[in-house]
Amino acid sequence: MKEPLVPVIPMSHTAHIRSHRKPRRSASTLAMRAGVAGGVLSTLAVAGASGSANAAEPVTQTLELPTLTADLAAQAAQSADATQQAAANYQLQAERDTAAANAAKQAKADLADAKQKAAEAKKKAEEAARKAAAARASRSTARTTLSTSSDSGSTSTSTSTATGSVASVISFVKAQIGKSYVLGASGPSAYDCSGLVQSAFKQIGVSLPRVSQDQSTAGTQVSLSNLQPGDVLYWGSAGSAYHVAVYVGDGMFVGAQNPSTGIVEKPLSYDPPTGAVRVL
Repeated sequence: MKEPLVPVIPMSHTAHIRSHRKPRRSASTLAMRAGVAGGVLSTLAVAGASGSANAAEPVTQTLELPTLTADLAAQAAQSADATQQAAANYQLQAERDTAAANAAKQAKADLADAKQKAAEAKKKAEEAARKAAAARASRSTARTTLSTSSDSGSTSTSTSTATGSVASVISFVKAQIGKSYVLGASGPSAYDCSGLVQSAFKQIGVSLPRVSQDQSTAGTQVSLSNLQPGDVLYWGSAGSAYHVAVYVGDGMFVGAQNPSTGIVEKPLSYDPPTGAVRVL
């Protein structure tokens, strides 16, 4: 029996035939693998060398740290406390020294001020004593002069020679004798001392201040040994007089003395004045 014929198919010379060769690797892949391998080998070499060196020469280093015991801690704390206390003591002492210095300075200033005030007070007291002595001496001299003049009748001017405005003033004050003394009154039924003097000069057209202090400086100051009728007498000092009256001649004056006596005529020796001013 004949075998069947199998048809033969012609093959092209370009037909693909599986190759038994290994696939070709790219140059970059090969380079990467070579680098990795080289790095591993280098690491192993270094590790081996290091291991060999360490094995040949072993080195041991020990660090000893101080141990802070409870006693040392307590001592440190005590030292800190002592330092802080010393600082506080120094500060307190400094404050005390400053306060003491300030107190001494203030005390010195107070002492100087007290000495100055004491000196001023002493000076004022001496001045007051001097003025008082001078006033007493003047008063004594005036009393002697007025008494002598009254006894001898040698007063420079008498009412008999007073004329014109002076005579009108004297006539007015004498007409008020016996009326009452009332503080602040200016007539016609009652007067105080300065009210009487002001009213006496007002009726002749002369305007005088209302109070004694001002009336004692309203004219020209004259000596008590050279009085003339119509002069205004004052008691106290010029500018601060406490009483006034009118000299009427022959060593006599008329004034509103006080609530007990009222308006009276008295000799100068009855109550010697301190000074006098001449208005007319």
